[in-house]
Amino acid sequence: MSDLFLGLDIGTSGARAIVIDADGATRSEAKSAMSDHGANHRSPEVWWATARSAVEEALADIEPRCIRALSVDGTSGTVLPVDGQGRPRADGVMYNDTCTDRSILDRIASAAPPGGPALGASSALARVMRFVQQGETQCVHQADWIAGQFSGRWISDANNALKTGYDVEAGCWPDWIEAVGVSLAHLPEVVKPGTPIGPITKAAAADFGLSPDTLVVAGTTDGCASFLATGADRPGDGVTALGTTMIIKLLSDKPIMAPEYGIYSHRILGAWLAGGASNSGGAALLAHFDASALETLSEQIDPETDTGLDYYPLPRAGERFPINDPDLPPRLTPRPKDDARFLHGLLDGVAGVEALAYRRLRELGAPALASVRSVGGGAKNAVWTRIRARRLGVPTRDAVNTEAAYGAALLARRGAQ
Repeated sequence: MSDLFLGLDIGTSGARAIVIDADGATRSEAKSAMSDHGANHRSPEVWWATARSAVEEALADIEPRCIRALSVDGTSGTVLPVDGQGRPRADGVMYNDTCTDRSILDRIASAAPPGGPALGASSALARVMRFVQQGETQCVHQADWIAGQFSGRWISDANNALKTGYDVEAGCWPDWIEAVGVSLAHLPEVVKPGTPIGPITKAAAADFGLSPDTLVVAGTTDGCASFLATGADRPGDGVTALGTTMIIKLLSDKPIMAPEYGIYSHRILGAWLAGGASNSGGAALLAHFDASALETLSEQIDPETDTGLDYYPLPRAGERFPINDPDLPPRLTPRPKDDARFLHGLLDGVAGVEALAYRRLRELGAPALASVRSVGGGAKNAVWTRIRARRLGVPTRDAVNTEAAYGAALLARRGAQ
């Protein structure tokens, strides 16, 4: 029997499981919506029921005992309090639940390095502090807890731990964390993504029909898993996610940490994944045209011509990367009377922001962009893809896969090797 590898992506609204073989070919996949298992998407019981459903459906199409290893990715910064046996003590606090307790934010700001990923209202460390103040003794991340249902161990990875304050360059929890009132006992052990954690438990093997030798491999965040899924694997390979916002990731041979530009780096597969998130993107387009109009007007655009317009499209004032200015206004004038020409200017403007983002990374020491792969809804617009290719001046590559679960499966395969 050939070896198979399972990747599980647990998100904000559902879960997806993908099984690949040793050559990376997809052998089975399934998804499950959280709404089918409960209305509370912060509930770890709902997370697990959703994840379990996706895994069971994916395993139904293959021989489960062929699964050699599995790995889990989850939403970055989602935190859950657990007891010593990994049982949830409360609902999770999600990655987009902001902290409004000024005393917590000020305490972190007084101890953490300036501009670090643990700062700000969206800090995962702030969520941990909230639970510690409520008397909880240990916190783990979403992916840690789901993987723990298979392994019986509550171990995190360096990518999920980044926004909780983990020092990815030193490879440890920094001393300053204890200064904010969080002891190392409150935090999980951390290993590199792709590190073997250990075999699944006997109970999990029996439950899913898996071999007791099935290996659980440390996972990553959903964003990093999506990058891996595309097939980008060399320094200079970039991936642009064109969704509501625009997320830029570039594989680098060195870390790029520049909070003044909204840039931080994840450690992954012996290299660094540098980048940031711009507020430009799909929302900036949808502020002017609905999806149907975008499709119709795009057909009227010649991507080989320039409009002469110099736009910086934003849905509202405020930008994070490649310019970090909470008050930066959108630049959308002059507006032509012709809607197709206006849309052409918007598409070119977002492409210009993308090009600036990759140039900024280069200026700060990252490799020059060598190729780009695109994911997200905007990647389906062929006119926009051509406009972006002209602005970036590098080859565009097709993504091998766009699902984070596929990236998690690749990590499982790597860990087994």
